[in-house]
Amino acid sequence: MTPEGISELISRVTLRDRAAFDILYTSTSAKLFGVCLRILGNRSEAEDALQDIYVKIWNKADRFAVADTSPISWLVAIARNHSIDVLRARKPAAAELEKAVGIAEPSPNPEQSAIASGETRRINDCLNQLDTERASAVRGAYLNGESYELLAIRHRVPLNTMRTWLRRSLMKLKECLEG
Repeated sequence: MTPEGISELISRVTLRDRAAFDILYTSTSAKLFGVCLRILGNRSEAEDALQDIYVKIWNKADRFAVADTSPISWLVAIARNHSIDVLRARKPAAAELEKAVGIAEPSPNPEQSAIASGETRRINDCLNQLDTERASAVRGAYLNGESYELLAIRHRVPLNTMRTWLRRSLMKLKECLEG
């Protein structure tokens, strides 16, 4: 299509002539799609951009000045500028956000804090009901990760006695927490 023909179509689009718009689209969309694809590098994004570009052309056809520029240059400028705007709107931090998805927030949320606080209070209340030596052994083994042997030496009891203390203490804790 000649530049004069494209100019005529743009003038008719100004008057909201849908038939002229269809012909303009058919005549120029391949070239404008090429511009979008070259700039954006993504077929899907280029297709979306092309649709937006033709909406702009429909709305801005009255701004085309026939004497000032060639019609195809005007259309390419709209496509180029819109594609650049799409590039700028991309979220470059998205890749970093995807990496961050696997990183858990170390602090508990308010609900978790409230539950943990209540559970901690209940556990401490139940531990306080145990004999001091046995409560100390349970705290050492299950809260501090100390070995049974180390606890047996510290409390000056045989290893099997320490195991019995811990097993019976856990049973009492379970009864207390369930009650």
